[in-house]
Amino acid sequence: MSRSETILFASAFDDAVAWRNAILAELPGAAFQVYPEVRDPAAITTAIVWRPPLGFFAPLTGLRLVVNLGAGVDSLLGRGDLPDVPIVRMSDPGMVSMMTSYVLFSVIRHAREIDSFEEAQRRREWRYVHPRPLSSVKVGVLGLGELGAAAATALAGLGFDVHGWSRRGKEVPGVACSHGMEALDALLGAVEILVIMLPLTPKTRGLVSAERLRRMRPGAKLINVARGPVVDEDALIAALEGGHLGGATLDVFVTEPLPVTSPLWAMPNVLITPHLASITVPEEAARDVAESIRRVARGAPPLHLVDLRRGY
Repeated sequence: MSRSETILFASAFDDAVAWRNAILAELPGAAFQVYPEVRDPAAITTAIVWRPPLGFFAPLTGLRLVVNLGAGVDSLLGRGDLPDVPIVRMSDPGMVSMMTSYVLFSVIRHAREIDSFEEAQRRREWRYVHPRPLSSVKVGVLGLGELGAAAATALAGLGFDVHGWSRRGKEVPGVACSHGMEALDALLGAVEILVIMLPLTPKTRGLVSAERLRRMRPGAKLINVARGPVVDEDALIAALEGGHLGGATLDVFVTEPLPVTSPLWAMPNVLITPHLASITVPEEAARDVAESIRRVARGAPPLHLVDLRRGY
């Protein structure tokens, strides 16, 4: 790899030093710069980004590839400064494992009623609730992409009765799969724990609407590890306050950080985490990133290519 390969890293959330070390271990001849310290914008050939500011791409006239530091590319949709170059998303084993572990934790916590024991402990109350067999717990997973399919497979492996839904037909071993809007409404009424793992696109924004929340079983639990705007947040708050939903585990929100004025903070039946269900592990992801850079340099398609028209 020649010095003509110049990589610009831009993320306020990821460790630039870890990424520099991981990338240069794979591409020892490349130059690596960290935004906003850009010596020659026109020399940048690859941009590795997470939520770059508007106008970021405009001066990068030599850009050949954009690498998005995450599975969701919603922050790159509809941008006027984005050049017509390949865009790839992260897809590394570390990211899949972290997301799967978070989903398993969240589903098990609800299925085993751990939140009720947490509440009982605060009251110093010895409260026994007889455990149910996991096979009797119906779990719905909305979104059967790489992350969703892995989580659904892991849940089924534990013995949960798993139902998966996607916009287009998919098959996941051990999971009852369905697709289409009619099937979505049927699934919502059947499951008692709903896990949202859909990408944010114009078609999924607000998909879990007030009407669809009302279709869910009384007392059902909701887990959102996708993007906040996939769910009507005001309707979710109303469903939780009114008791139609029994609880929620939320890692993503319409506004992040979640404003201190949000009613969600004070709800005892809601667990809030700060958008960390899954992160990219540089040491594991750098191999694919480097391979995509090599492929584009020789005129071949990169790995994990995104179709911006579909939003994923």
